[in-house]
Amino acid sequence: MFKKAVEAKSHQRLSGADRKKLRRTVQNRFSLLTDELHDAILPPKVEITVSKFQNRVLVYSIEGGCPMFFDIDGRGNDILPTVFALWEAPEMLPSFMLKGGEVSRYVLGGADLMFPGILIPPEGFPSFSAGEIWSVKVPGNTAPIAVGFTTMSSAEGIKAGLRGKALRIAHYYRDFLWESAEGHYVPNAGFWEDVVMEDPAFLASGSGEEISEASAGQQTSTGNEEDESALETASSSAADAKNGTEEEHMVGSMNELNLADDANAEKQNILSTEEVDALLDQCLLQALHTTLKEKDLPIPGSTLWANHVLPCRPPGITLDIKKSSHKKLSKWLQSKASAGMITVKEDKHKKEIVLISVNRRHPDYSSFKPEKKKAEVSESSGASSSTPAQSEKMLEIIEVYKPSIHNSAIFASVGEDKGKLYTASEASDVVFKYIEKENLVKPTNRAMVVLDPILCDSLFKGAIKKGSAYPSEIHKKDVGSTFVGRMQPHQVVMRGGCEPVVRKGGIKPVQIMTERRQGNKKVTKVSGIETFLMDPDSFGSELQKKFACSTSVNELPGKKGYEVLIQGGVIEDVARYMVEQYGVPKRYIEVLDKTRK
Repeated sequence: MFKKAVEAKSHQRLSGADRKKLRRTVQNRFSLLTDELHDAILPPKVEITVSKFQNRVLVYSIEGGCPMFFDIDGRGNDILPTVFALWEAPEMLPSFMLKGGEVSRYVLGGADLMFPGILIPPEGFPSFSAGEIWSVKVPGNTAPIAVGFTTMSSAEGIKAGLRGKALRIAHYYRDFLWESAEGHYVPNAGFWEDVVMEDPAFLASGSGEEISEASAGQQTSTGNEEDESALETASSSAADAKNGTEEEHMVGSMNELNLADDANAEKQNILSTEEVDALLDQCLLQALHTTLKEKDLPIPGSTLWANHVLPCRPPGITLDIKKSSHKKLSKWLQSKASAGMITVKEDKHKKEIVLISVNRRHPDYSSFKPEKKKAEVSESSGASSSTPAQSEKMLEIIEVYKPSIHNSAIFASVGEDKGKLYTASEASDVVFKYIEKENLVKPTNRAMVVLDPILCDSLFKGAIKKGSAYPSEIHKKDVGSTFVGRMQPHQVVMRGGCEPVVRKGGIKPVQIMTERRQGNKKVTKVSGIETFLMDPDSFGSELQKKFACSTSVNELPGKKGYEVLIQGGVIEDVARYMVEQYGVPKRYIEVLDKTRK
């Protein structure tokens, strides 16, 4: 966004009301930002200037200081912090850790962040949704170097084999926004002109030693097996660093317990090679039974290790394949393939071993009994109980699908209910269950599925033009989406305190319209809120108090439902209020301003 120099059209000071509005917006958008850091970034009694650019971007700066936030669309919907704000409060955003400082050269050159450049933490890949704001950091340096939006969810990224674009960079260190700031600076000695490396002060304190070693191991590795070893070393090293930090924190206050922890750690560190081998096999079998589905195959070995094997290790155990008799991930998987439990092959283009299939009739697989993990009580449930008024407004929309005449035969074949509603994931599991039952996976290419008459009709009957031939096979990654696309879409709308409502087809969006009436007065009309289980009378009363204006609720002429009429042009404020207070997704809000010429 700031790769090229763009001059601001105007500069002006914010009024007191606009300063408070900006502070409120920042506080609501960045929940991890504490009050102290909020005051440090946007001091309450300091003048704030806004610069308007030709591309509609607004940049908010401390007068006589650096820019702290920028608004992409100029409407307050997409406000992001600058690197100057992130250097004051590094933890205000979740962050992706690069595999090493050398990777930062690409980010500082204006490239977006790709999945292969991200360091996978020991607990597995983090969970996120598409469109979230994340920052980028370098191992051994707490200061972020860039900020942007995620291009896809973590589930979609894992499904793609952690390939492709992960973060669309909106602003980074040394772009024109950073250079345009008066008195621009760098937060520490790790920030160089064209690259960002470890902070010497951070490393001297001992906090980043383990992380730095892990990232260095990944940078220096070359070839397929060395890359895999670096990935496993990074995971175990980061876990060791975390354990070491916890032990140092306990010294001096809980000596006896600390001695017991040291004894346990020593016991774990003296695991024999045979015990490590057995632990590896146990984690693999646990993953094959619980987390790895047939539709995930084929899967790269590094993805299998990071997202399936490592999360299945026992609590408090560090799993390092270097301490096993195999030494490397590829050799371990090849040994399991030689035993007949799995099928693997080497991808010559990516130079990585790939898991193709699982022999679920193998004696080791059949005799293994997976452990059932106890359901953990989520922290969010406790938070919602503490604020019952807010929980009653929480909205949840679930897309579900009902079998149609096209694919009802698939559900009947595997014994599933044809009248039930299924999520996209559940429906995808049904079709893959049928594929496994009929043994339709192509033997010569495990990524392809051979279409029998029933599966071919369920996916393509009526969708192929007359005269065109029906396909004889389909790629695994296209089966689920094609199958779900042939089902009848439904929407389950739920809100705290209300019974869930199932609606057939797509959801009609809320319509917010502003128009002029006699005397050049503006009014704002809101309709369609009943779809999202919102009471028009209560909503009108809230808006009356919120905006200090008169409101009324009337029946829609010739239609079902009600219309909330608000005096004044508050179209953007109402839309923002519905998103923040009622959780209505932006994609379900239509805005029309008839007062603009």
